[in-house]
Amino acid sequence: MKIDVVNLDAQNVGSVELADSVFGVEVRRDILARMVNYQLAKRRAGTHKTKQIWEVSGTTKKPYKQKGSGNARQGSLRSAQFRGGGVIFGPVVRSHAHDLPKKVRALALKVALSAKAAEGKLVVLEKAAVPSPKTKELVSRLAKLNLGNALFIDGADVDVNFALASRNLPYIDVLPAQGANVYDILRRDTLVVTKDAVQALEARLK
Repeated sequence: MKIDVVNLDAQNVGSVELADSVFGVEVRRDILARMVNYQLAKRRAGTHKTKQIWEVSGTTKKPYKQKGSGNARQGSLRSAQFRGGGVIFGPVVRSHAHDLPKKVRALALKVALSAKAAEGKLVVLEKAAVPSPKTKELVSRLAKLNLGNALFIDGADVDVNFALASRNLPYIDVLPAQGANVYDILRRDTLVVTKDAVQALEARLK
């Protein structure tokens, strides 16, 4: 699959051949859903916690005698039915992460890249670099490309000036090729990859 290469001034500067095995696979929503769930589950802190009966501070003395009071029998004031007592089956600190085969994760990234290409929302950029870290200048350049909501994927290293200039833009994300992931690709409207990123992604996924 051949696609035009543009620069930040919206000028065509050539074309590049994209591997069909990476940018032209069948779009499968089920694979994307599994991968997004996998990524979001790994992000969860899992630090929610309630106190169980044995963790509640209080006496271990029996509230009143077993028989003769007319009340229901009780063994502890720390039980769940009393105010300030423990919580039964409450959440505990744990990891929400689950396993997903490596081949499925690689396929999901291919599907995400292919989905953007199929929608016509894939842009190949000659180079994601600017001479100075000025946000205003970068905004004017992105306006020429009609990019207001986009993810930029660069090569092994991200240009420092470009990263600084885009840092204050709420709907612009910048990642190195190694950090390319399904969730960030899908959450932005347009995917912009540099020529270096194309080579890195194809080498990683072929």
